[in-house]
Amino acid sequence: MSHHPQASRLAAGLQVLGLALSAEQQQKLLAYLDLLAKWNKVYNLTAVRDPDEMLTHHLLDSLSVIAPLHRHTGGGAIHLLDVGAGGGLPGAVIAICCPEAQVDCVDTVGKKAAFIQQVAGALALQNLRGIHARVEALTGPYDVIASRAFASLGDFTAWSRQALGQRGVWMAMKGKHPDDELAALPADVEVFHVEQLEVPGLDAERCLLWLRPKEYV
Repeated sequence: MSHHPQASRLAAGLQVLGLALSAEQQQKLLAYLDLLAKWNKVYNLTAVRDPDEMLTHHLLDSLSVIAPLHRHTGGGAIHLLDVGAGGGLPGAVIAICCPEAQVDCVDTVGKKAAFIQQVAGALALQNLRGIHARVEALTGPYDVIASRAFASLGDFTAWSRQALGQRGVWMAMKGKHPDDELAALPADVEVFHVEQLEVPGLDAERCLLWLRPKEYV
């Protein structure tokens, strides 16, 4: 593992994030990064081209949600949907770090869903699946529906609502605190937790918003 040019930077980032991952998991993350860089040349999965930047902007950025996700699930088995997954961020990263989670990545772009399937096969991730579909067509039920730099919170929750399981939650990764999007949320969706994410080596604001349907008791 030490031969990979990004190995030490990944290890340092994991330490900052307080994540204890096995050597195998770290290897899979680096192998995923390599696959992303390789397929990106052909498929244009992400605008970020530089491997160093990919490590920070994609891998560590996605890894910053692992601890919050664990806190929410208590490490229990969950079914998670990553919406507009693109190259598998954060879905593929969650699948590698959380073997107890069954992760489905949905994208309307066929080649992106195909890439996720390729990653699942190449890295022997039985818990990762790429789905080529519109999120509105999925029924779930999912315990957690995640998105990263996807649509507005209103669209994200509206489009995926039918796939949310009982007591399911939405987990949205955003940059700056999206006040305007929050103001436009429908009355029956509530934000029950917001946390700032500190991404090692990334000098940018990141926050994680947890939302759920309001119960009309």
